[in-house]
Amino acid sequence: MERAAKLFGKMKLPAAVVSREEVMCAAWSGAVGKKIAAHTRAAAVAGSRLIVDVEDAVWQKQLYTLSGQILTRLNAALDGITVTELSFRLAVPRRLPQFEHHLAASQDEAEGITDPVLRRLYRSSRKKALA
Repeated sequence: MERAAKLFGKMKLPAAVVSREEVMCAAWSGAVGKKIAAHTRAAAVAGSRLIVDVEDAVWQKQLYTLSGQILTRLNAALDGITVTELSFRLAVPRRLPQFEHHLAASQDEAEGITDPVLRRLYRSSRKKALA
């Protein structure tokens, strides 16, 4: 992505194709590396300041201490576009997948099976599958 940011920075493309903000955000992951990029996301640009969403306060503090080094690498990757400041803000926590409870005690789908042997086999196989 770093090479793409350099290439787009050198090209004189209309703003409708690739905006300055998009180039700045795209260069973020290449400038910081995979490990940091996995816990952060370049969210927005305000003037020459890049606003980065971070997972938690620990990442926010650590990245703040590294901001000088990150700015140097980011500006080298952008080649022509200058970022003067980095802002690290806490991202909205990601929601974990929500699982639907398929089997409610009052609504047992096995009750729809008329044959008692098949009903018992169905319940035992369902119990094994859920264990």
